[in-house]
Amino acid sequence: MDGVTSELNDSPFRSEPSARDTAPQFVLPLVVRIERGAPPARTDALETAARAVLVMLSDERSLGEGEWAQAMRDWQDARIRKVVRRARGAEWRRSEALPGITVTGKAAEVRVFPPVPLDGWPKELAKLQVSGTDLDDPEPPVEADRSAPVLWLNPDVEMSAGKAMAQAGHGAQLAWWELSDEERAAWRDAGFPLAVRTADPARWRELTSIGLPLVRDAGFTEIAPGKTLVVEGGRRFCPLPRERRP
Repeated sequence: MDGVTSELNDSPFRSEPSARDTAPQFVLPLVVRIERGAPPARTDALETAARAVLVMLSDERSLGEGEWAQAMRDWQDARIRKVVRRARGAEWRRSEALPGITVTGKAAEVRVFPPVPLDGWPKELAKLQVSGTDLDDPEPPVEADRSAPVLWLNPDVEMSAGKAMAQAGHGAQLAWWELSDEERAAWRDAGFPLAVRTADPARWRELTSIGLPLVRDAGFTEIAPGKTLVVEGGRRFCPLPRERRP
């Protein structure tokens, strides 16, 4: 299971205990399709997961009086948790039958579902494995396009692809929260362009010292609590840093 903290007041991303810890806890499920013999590239999967979170946040069913809106509010009123599971074949087809949204990348497919209670997963998803999401990039990723947001991973933290996909989703959500309605609409209309890359150590030290949105993992799974990802805004869609809004 995955969680994230930050330093914003009364935020689900704070590290200090708060009222959010006593609220009912929900999780945003994501399922990545990993067919035997044809797994997606790691970076493609990470970027697709990040976009899947943004698609869910912006979907009309998640807003106002939409059918998923209450679940989204309950989820965001507590700690922000995301869990990535894997599926193939019949497992994937069963997951597609549940209410959700499938987002595709270059080859990756990620399906995101409305939040569920921490101990209330649908049986079709509860059966899926969390482990086994160790993906590789056949070739080094190309340089990130700085006109779109870049989600920079900590070079000193080793994570499975599934864990890194959840972290990328956290980073995309932080970027989303920083934007005005007009900026959100522009980013959505462009198809949520973004990049996920691992920073080199010197770049990481710079990024974590200039006030950019920063994901701090709560340490529920796989890695110790600490800094995992920094969000660097694109010039068009996510002009960070800016005054933060809780």
